[in-house]
Amino acid sequence: MSWAVVFFLTLGVAGQRLLGMFVAGPVLAKRPALRSVADLLPAAVVAAVILQLTVTTKGALTVDARLIGLAVAGVLVWRRAPLILVVLAAAAVTGLFRLLT
Repeated sequence: MSWAVVFFLTLGVAGQRLLGMFVAGPVLAKRPALRSVADLLPAAVVAAVILQLTVTTKGALTVDARLIGLAVAGVLVWRRAPLILVVLAAAAVTGLFRLLT
């Protein structure tokens, strides 16, 4: 990667942050409904990335023990379980399912 690419990417990120600070902030402050939707976007993006990484292998759909563990973690998060319990339960269920299959 050349230094020119790094420079232009740096400018792009800085511009995006300034745009969000000076344009998106005041717009969201005036519209509470839009702000509540915007507050949920980071969690939705993280969930989509986790799901994509869990159910695909080399570009193909793969349903295996990882999906079962993710489902257990999702239920526990929905029930507001502590994070350590979510991680341990998902790992245990995934390992047990892999052992049985």
